[in-house]
Amino acid sequence: MAIKIYNTLTRQKEEFKPITEGEVKMYACGPTVYNYFHIGNARTFLVFDTIRRYFEYRGYKVNFIQNFTDIDDKMIKRANEEGVTVKDVAEKYIAEYYKDADGLKIQRATYNPRATEYMDEIIKFVKDLVDKGYAYAVDGDVYFDTTKFEEYGKLSHQSIEDLEAGARIDIDERKKNPMDFALWKAQKPGEPAWESPWGMGRPGWHIECSTMACNLLGETIDIHGGGADLVFPHHENEIAQSEARNEKPFANYWMHVAYLNVNNQKMSKSLNNFFTAREILEKYDAEVVRLFMLSGHYRNPINFSLDLLDQAKSALERMYNAIGNLEHVIEVAEDRELNGAEVELSNNLDKFRERYIEVMDDDFNTADGISVIFDLVREVNTNIKETSAKKLAEKALNLIRELGKPLGILEKTTKGNIDEEIERLIEERQKARKEKNFALADKIRDDLKAMGIILEDTPQGVRWKRM
Repeated sequence: MAIKIYNTLTRQKEEFKPITEGEVKMYACGPTVYNYFHIGNARTFLVFDTIRRYFEYRGYKVNFIQNFTDIDDKMIKRANEEGVTVKDVAEKYIAEYYKDADGLKIQRATYNPRATEYMDEIIKFVKDLVDKGYAYAVDGDVYFDTTKFEEYGKLSHQSIEDLEAGARIDIDERKKNPMDFALWKAQKPGEPAWESPWGMGRPGWHIECSTMACNLLGETIDIHGGGADLVFPHHENEIAQSEARNEKPFANYWMHVAYLNVNNQKMSKSLNNFFTAREILEKYDAEVVRLFMLSGHYRNPINFSLDLLDQAKSALERMYNAIGNLEHVIEVAEDRELNGAEVELSNNLDKFRERYIEVMDDDFNTADGISVIFDLVREVNTNIKETSAKKLAEKALNLIRELGKPLGILEKTTKGNIDEEIERLIEERQKARKEKNFALADKIRDDLKAMGIILEDTPQGVRWKRM
């Protein structure tokens, strides 16, 4: 079965056909590095990390580019506030980005280009558009003439008139058309600037990504993506300027990650529901955050709350309990050939891999992929015991880890931790019984049973054994 991708450009799922057989050329828009990234950004970064991991799991070589926007109005504002240079701000927050991304187990991109590293290429790109009649200079600024690109609006699926009606546009009488956007901005007092044919200035935001994608991946790439908020104007403008210059499709597949809401409200500092990734990582393990973020399909908005993170934490613990039980079985089980029933169970395990690939091939459906892993965990907990063949337990453990890896979860060992956790829960249960809190005691017993642990209350105390 081939991988299918929902293409924002065509609004339908399409079979993925790479430009180069066995390779994926993918560009995802990265952060503007003027602050710590928040959990909404984190969702987008995690999704594209997972897509990259899954392509690699399916045997593709992935050339994954994620840029840093290191010259921008927000960067200049932050530098002025802190009394430092824009370069200082960029260096600081690029380092902080890596710290938080590493903390979330986001693999490093093949390359993280910075806009300021590509200034000569950006200037050439803009000049080519001017020379071809798609752009015009006014007082040191250069604008793209949106009326010259007939397909403007094709990613947003709106006409230029509809886009104009719905957009918040600064009135600038120097522009030929309200929707024209800046390719190059003339220097203002105190701003960093580079020499260009139009005088000292700096690039507009949209031209940076087009230039870096073109230079690092080629004039046509396989996949371009980012958050849903980038469809318009950023990606719409990237298409216009790239295809006007190169006269060929810019990207064959456009992918966009839906919004993350906090307690069913849009995240904003004014509502005091704004969380950075770093704040969440101080309280929750990276795998908990990843499991939560990937429990919904990337094209559907998800709601963020600490209660939902706690649920993800409990779900991850159930998975790791199965891993812990398997690690224990591997230590004590007999190293023998599989019997008839075990051969059948071993064959059934392979079907979980087939189901996982089937759902993940369908537009990277991580929600259903996680469901398959839970079904596998239930199968393992029910059927693999200390009396099972060691080889069967090893196969089950390897499969759980294999299916978790594209999601960036289930890669740790529980050796040394699982027995301590069981003893701790038994102590909590004993305390609850003494305090006549029988509801809590029963809940702990049920939790232990879900972990594959049976309790026996004896005159000598509580004993436990694995199911």
